[in-house]
Amino acid sequence: MQWTIESKPTPYSTALLAMQQRAAAIRAGTADEMVWLLEHPACFTAGTSAKAADLFNPQQFPVYDAGRGGQYTYHGPGQRVAYVMLDLQTRQIDIRNYVCMLERWLIQTLAEFGVSGFCREGRIGVWVDTPGGEAKIAALGIRVSRGVAFHGVSINVNPDLTHFSGIVPCGLQDYGVTSLAALGQNVSLAAVDQALQKHFAAIF
Repeated sequence: MQWTIESKPTPYSTALLAMQQRAAAIRAGTADEMVWLLEHPACFTAGTSAKAADLFNPQQFPVYDAGRGGQYTYHGPGQRVAYVMLDLQTRQIDIRNYVCMLERWLIQTLAEFGVSGFCREGRIGVWVDTPGGEAKIAALGIRVSRGVAFHGVSINVNPDLTHFSGIVPCGLQDYGVTSLAALGQNVSLAAVDQALQKHFAAIF
């Protein structure tokens, strides 16, 4: 298993191509599985279920066709993205269990910072209670091609939450988004990375 942490924002198009290439190499047996931790410049990405009506984009951020499952999501500075490239076929993990494992990974990572995350039936990702109701703090979207998974998860550490106003995040109109910073947890991306690595080993 290879872990790579980028020190500078990675353009989404660059990351998408690199993931596709790495997944093919894992499938061919010429590369190790990989977790890739990074940030993106501000952008929106459209999953395979994205609806045109859910994109407003007053900031005119770039919009990319991600090819993963799910709907529209935002990526930008202050958000830790973890792209996970795993051979599910060799590991004998089905897609449903894989999604549950990713959610558990996120929940255990958030718990390191005193944040109690939870899942809700029909609302993929990880949620927290806020004074305004339940809000999403971490998103999840994957693609599996010939037994190899890629794309992954994102945690809102300290992004500009107003940027989410350009979309209906994940198609869920009635719920807000939040971050560790908005919950009073001013932690660094490096601290989040350490927690992600710690809990990944226990789950996967």
